[in-house]
Amino acid sequence: MQEEIFISGRNIPKIDPNLEVWHFPISLYLFLGGMAAGIIFFATLFTILKREKQVQTAIKPAMIIVLFALSIGLLALFYDLTHKLYVWRLYTTIRLESPMSWGAWVLLLVTIGSFLWVFSYFSEIFPKWDLKIKALKNLEGFLIKNRRNLAIILLPLSLILGIYTGILLSAFNARPLWNNAILGPLFLISGLSTGAACIILFSKDHLERKLFSQIDLALIFIELALIVHMIMGMYAGSAVQLEALDILIGGDYTVMFFVFVIILGLIFPAILEGIELLGYKVPVIIPAVLILIGGLVFRMVMVEAGQLTRYLY
Repeated sequence: MQEEIFISGRNIPKIDPNLEVWHFPISLYLFLGGMAAGIIFFATLFTILKREKQVQTAIKPAMIIVLFALSIGLLALFYDLTHKLYVWRLYTTIRLESPMSWGAWVLLLVTIGSFLWVFSYFSEIFPKWDLKIKALKNLEGFLIKNRRNLAIILLPLSLILGIYTGILLSAFNARPLWNNAILGPLFLISGLSTGAACIILFSKDHLERKLFSQIDLALIFIELALIVHMIMGMYAGSAVQLEALDILIGGDYTVMFFVFVIILGLIFPAILEGIELLGYKVPVIIPAVLILIGGLVFRMVMVEAGQLTRYLY
């Protein structure tokens, strides 16, 4: 007689097998990586379209923020590693079937490209500083002439980086909350939205803020639609997926997900941005900060809640 036992959804600490190895550093890395990808996307897109004058914040100050975001994100990722001294092995091989390999190489290329981008604006950002080293002056001149070519390279890389933050989770088939094809596009749209919010937050130009408010409003509607699609898809899924969904709807993460992500992180900012576009004065810091907080909390919820349920084969 052959007996099979299927166990799912149970999570008794120190009794059931558990795999909670990703915590806040990973959530922070996913958030900063997505936001950086969003800023890079807009900066390069408007450069390719030759509309740089309309988005001065996006192509200069915001790209400096990208450098800090990527640096902090990489430090958070490095901090979370168990074998820190062997991180270099990620770059000794390329595995096309591995999201980790894709992510490591794309993150490296995006980081290098972002530093080159900011350096191409060095004389404009720091007009009082003189590059006395001839090689650096020549490099700046070369980058200025080829800035549009650099934008053409960085644009697809930013999209890959943005969608990779979601694919990194969805590649774990044993986690029912993560095992969803929507996560890649959802994290990408969320990253673009937080990138737009960051540009709005630091922009001093009314027309630029209005432009990115319009863009962000559209992105919020798309993000809400994708979240609804994800939830409905899980409702139509297996019993294990329904149990995983219970964590978001009626579980420990319900308040974080619905209050801080859906309501305060998406719906309320969308209302405020809509009111502002109608001509009413709204403090720009409020919707922008709420979107950024909502983006971070969303990743915290998905990372933490996704580790509580599992398929057992």
